[in-house]
Amino acid sequence: MWNPFLLVYQLIQWLIAKLLSPTPPPPHAKLSRPRVAIIGAGLTGVSSAAHCVGHGFDVVIFEAGPKEHLGGIWARVNNTSGLQIHSLMYRFHPQVQWKKGYPSRQEIVDAIKDVWSTYHLEEKTKFDVKVERVWQESDDRWFVNSEEYGKFDGVIAAVGTCGDPKMPHMRGQEEFEGEIYHSSQLDGKDAEGKKLVIIGGGASAVEALEYASAKNAEKTTILARSDKWIIPRNAIVDMLLAFNIFGQEIYLSWIPEFLLKRFFYRDLEDLAPKKGLFMDTPMVNSDVLDKIRDGSASWLRGDILSFDKTGIWFNQRAKGVPPGGPGKEIHVDVDMVIMATGFTRPSLKFLPEDCFEEPYNPPNWYLQTFPPAHRTICANNCTYVNAIGTVGNYHIGIYTRILLMFLVDPLTRPRPGLMKLWIDFTRFLKIRSPTPAFDFFTYTELMWWYYFCVAINPFRWKWALFVFFGIGDKLPLRVVEAEDKVREVIGIELDSIQKRKDQ
Repeated sequence: MWNPFLLVYQLIQWLIAKLLSPTPPPPHAKLSRPRVAIIGAGLTGVSSAAHCVGHGFDVVIFEAGPKEHLGGIWARVNNTSGLQIHSLMYRFHPQVQWKKGYPSRQEIVDAIKDVWSTYHLEEKTKFDVKVERVWQESDDRWFVNSEEYGKFDGVIAAVGTCGDPKMPHMRGQEEFEGEIYHSSQLDGKDAEGKKLVIIGGGASAVEALEYASAKNAEKTTILARSDKWIIPRNAIVDMLLAFNIFGQEIYLSWIPEFLLKRFFYRDLEDLAPKKGLFMDTPMVNSDVLDKIRDGSASWLRGDILSFDKTGIWFNQRAKGVPPGGPGKEIHVDVDMVIMATGFTRPSLKFLPEDCFEEPYNPPNWYLQTFPPAHRTICANNCTYVNAIGTVGNYHIGIYTRILLMFLVDPLTRPRPGLMKLWIDFTRFLKIRSPTPAFDFFTYTELMWWYYFCVAINPFRWKWALFVFFGIGDKLPLRVVEAEDKVREVIGIELDSIQKRKDQ
């Protein structure tokens, strides 16, 4: 069916791709600008690499898994998985052009592979190479694992936040006569006519519920240890919630919370958390509450006590009672258990030890991404904890281009003391926040961090269009080269672009 809104969206995507996509280099081109090591071939790693080579920077992508892992977590989740937020907020590279608002898992993987192929990243990707160590030589350049791969001017850690499936063991689990799977292991599993229990109350639980619906399960029960905000699968609502520039609970936060309870939760207001909306990443789904209303699913708050042969003993708690508190003990009959218990967070231990010194350890870094000890490391999308905003979107390119700016323009690089000052200043601004300053942010707050980063240093002004949109790197580079010549005349030694080209 013809959809005018979708047509406009596709036209906007086409214009963005034409205007803002960096030009792919020719195959096997020798790129002369600083060289960047990118750790991880997921969505963030591929997008970051495409931005780098599109602006003339050479890269090597290191991926711990085989080629089948290209795409990161999206390459390993179920085919029934799909995008919960609107694809407008998931355009992880200007070239990406979604055909619909909520693409499937396969469409997302195809989009990642398309960017990887278009920017000729095949020849620059090392599969089955797990990065164990990144270290720096006296010339401030980097080695990855060994000297085999040569020296790098910068490092982008793009290992993400989802690693191996987290599969807890629970009391009596061996006695259970049904099936138990992690939420990422459901492909090919039959659930038709079965009673399902989903353990967990986060995004993985929502995806497992979609699987249960697609497979015509008889009844699905979600057992959640705590309450989590659910917001509508609506791009306008989600963007409005991300407009909170303070990135925390404020006096007016009761307004969106009241509206969600009144018009979205309605008769199920008991499932809405007591804690504030701007404290934890919400789940984005419009079907969960409808499935609870029509009886095809139920959502129980409480603690799992033990398994037995036919199901799970569960301590059902009332709203406001903390985990482990008193409740009503019930038995839930079940044929199949889905552990929607998430994934382990990939480690950043390969980075130098001085990146983790208190109180400036992740996520307490400059712009949440640059460790104060090393301005040439960018942990893109690795230090995220909780937020409301777009995911996998413009910030990948912005963070990458900030790093590129630091690499080629010495006067734009922040001193470690000033990076720490910015961190302390942000903490001060959010001193009354119910969560630590960098443990929750909104996308609008993230944009403010970027604007402040560029505005605070006049030498970065010439890079503004490049940082925010990827436009016009040639003019700033010519200015930097002129600045290099002036510095040579007056005897100031800084790491120039020409020096880097000669190394």
